[in-house]
Amino acid sequence: MKTRDQLPECPVATTVQLIGSKWKLLILRNLIARPWRFNELKRDLDGISNKVLTESLRSMEEDGIITRTVYDENPPKVEYALSELGNMMRPIINAMAEFGTEYKTNLK
Repeated sequence: MKTRDQLPECPVATTVQLIGSKWKLLILRNLIARPWRFNELKRDLDGISNKVLTESLRSMEEDGIITRTVYDENPPKVEYALSELGNMMRPIINAMAEFGTEYKTNLK
């Protein structure tokens, strides 16, 4: 997790730094519904590379937004889920979904 000194003073800028990329927002959108495995996310997020997905998941885990659970199976099973902190982002993602729906409804 980042220290306070590593984050912008502005709370909006802090949030943007944590989840501001296109892929991180879409990963959060998926994880709101349920835990996902890496390959499930890869298939659902059309156009994301393995490298970008891996980097995004690692970054979000380091920031405390998601959790990574490794199950002792063969082959190993890994699931990603929202952490307690990540769950606090539900209203943000839901508001974005509502805005997007309303915006598309009002287009001519």
